[in-house]
Amino acid sequence: MTYFKSSILGLFTFLLPFSILAQEANYGNQHLFDDFTYRQGNVYRTASGKPGPEYWQNAADYNLEMSLDEKNHMVSGNVTIHYTNNSPETLDFIWIYLDQNRFTENSRGTLTTSVLGSRYSGDVEGGFELSNISAKTETGTSSKHIITDTRMQLFLDKPLAAKGGKATITMNFKFKVPVEGMDRMGRLETEGGTIYAIAQWYPRVAVFDDVVGWNTEPYLGAGEFYCEYGTFDVKITASVDQTVVCSGILQNPKEVLTKTQQERLAQAAKSDKTVYIIKPDEVGKPASQAKASGTLTWHFKMENTRDVAWAASKSFIWDAARMNLGNGKTGLAQSVYPKESDGSTAWTRSTEYTKGSVEFYSNTYYPYPYHNAINVAANVGGMEYPGVSFCHYQSIGEDLWGVTDHEFGHNWFPMIVGSNERRYPWLDEGFNTFINHYSTVAFNNGEYPSSTDQPRSLVRYLTYENREGIDTSPEVANARNLGYTAYFKPAAGLFMLREYILGAERFDNAFKSYIRHWAYKHPQPNDFFNHMENVAGEDLSYFWKGWFFGNGNIDMGITSVEPYQGNYLITVENNGQIPMPVELQVIYTDDSTETVRLPVEIWQRGNSWSHLLKTSKEVKRVVMDPNKMLADVNMLNDTWNKL
Repeated sequence: MTYFKSSILGLFTFLLPFSILAQEANYGNQHLFDDFTYRQGNVYRTASGKPGPEYWQNAADYNLEMSLDEKNHMVSGNVTIHYTNNSPETLDFIWIYLDQNRFTENSRGTLTTSVLGSRYSGDVEGGFELSNISAKTETGTSSKHIITDTRMQLFLDKPLAAKGGKATITMNFKFKVPVEGMDRMGRLETEGGTIYAIAQWYPRVAVFDDVVGWNTEPYLGAGEFYCEYGTFDVKITASVDQTVVCSGILQNPKEVLTKTQQERLAQAAKSDKTVYIIKPDEVGKPASQAKASGTLTWHFKMENTRDVAWAASKSFIWDAARMNLGNGKTGLAQSVYPKESDGSTAWTRSTEYTKGSVEFYSNTYYPYPYHNAINVAANVGGMEYPGVSFCHYQSIGEDLWGVTDHEFGHNWFPMIVGSNERRYPWLDEGFNTFINHYSTVAFNNGEYPSSTDQPRSLVRYLTYENREGIDTSPEVANARNLGYTAYFKPAAGLFMLREYILGAERFDNAFKSYIRHWAYKHPQPNDFFNHMENVAGEDLSYFWKGWFFGNGNIDMGITSVEPYQGNYLITVENNGQIPMPVELQVIYTDDSTETVRLPVEIWQRGNSWSHLLKTSKEVKRVVMDPNKMLADVNMLNDTWNKL
């Protein structure tokens, strides 16, 4: 029997072209398809990419009271943090982030910023002044602490019990608001007064998780934030001529708004068209103030959020409109901006943009959880916080739509899906850039363009000798590369995954399931990889490690198209480091067409594959990736033409 098989194989070998035999014998590319990283599940995070049966995360509720001293540009107040240790281990101490300490001459962020400056340059006249620091548990109170740069280690009198132990942390704080706040916060002088955009403004608890324990990376610049969820109760005291907006719902409108403003807000809550709350010709006039002199305390509350931000100015025009969030739920899109930003091509459309953006994401991916979405004109290029965005006051038209849409898209990544931005910026910036494409296409019948559906536009960067991978730390990435490593390349990867590899239906099922299961939780990259694979039913290891790790590229082409026994052999090649499925468009001499799709597994057998095209027609042309969905770095070998 053995001899018989060998004889038949020998005859078969004689009849077939060598290229076909080679693809049957070579398994040298299997390493491209092997598993990578430690992706096995445990009781906290399952192999299917869901939170496990014993998943936990700690919680922090905040009570904040502060006042704004506009004469000296100071914010001062106190914070009470109700912290719950839901972890399975006791805690001897609690780490607190002190982000305002970045704005000092000797901060790590200052000392690691190039003398040429960058987007993340910041003033150095600030930093926290802290007092009355204490941590109270059931057994006693401790004030022992160590401050290191932008972190404080606050020791407890006795270890905080696992699975429910509670501590109450209190302290007073004070800081000078920087003019340049690393493009995340700051103050802007306008004709009508100073605009204060206030963020990273209170001492807040660092995340303790099941992956690395305490997340204590210092606040340097490019790396953003990783926060626990909780309820925020915020009181902001400012002079009567200040208009204050904040994450959350205003609790005392009758105390801080005029009767007219209250009526206009009620009207806006029922209107799909923008309604003025403070008209341009009312800004700075006594009639727009709830009382003649003194101060007002604005009271806000927000539940199940990881952060809050606020803004104040006597220069604000204020308008609003209803958001239709799905399932009968509504909210309020709002904008505040100075007269310098007013105009039909500028911030007069901000509320329309905010409304369109939030409505799209709420109805497409996951319900928007907050009542308000407030766009603030400031000297910040674009920065997001739950329910509040800071966008540049000079943005207009397409630019204003783009930054507004991007910053409010962040309410889904990372505000709802609470990833670690400081370690994995692509899990929020890249995902958000990806969904921004679909929002932009949908807005006002495609009023503004999007290039995310053109992955080949990245080829120049992908072939740049100093390129860096998506997995590069944001603090290490070259400033010119960060836009690609965190935003554009991961967004292009998700686009290819949806439109080329999985198809819209399978991708959307998996992507929405990921959002649903990790809402208000802390996913890691492997949770995303595992969940997408399990829901879509596809082993995507080759794609995750090829596109998201390292600097490999896609380069596939057509080697030859040859007549073969009344049919054709189409031979394709893989010259890149990332294997991909193959899509070919065959064009016949009668101008009819046929699509051929080959699975990615053809590349497990080597870098060349011959496909038997069964047809009685004469082939005129074959095109690889006819819709140009892939970021293929070499277009010269994508087409075969009959001579």
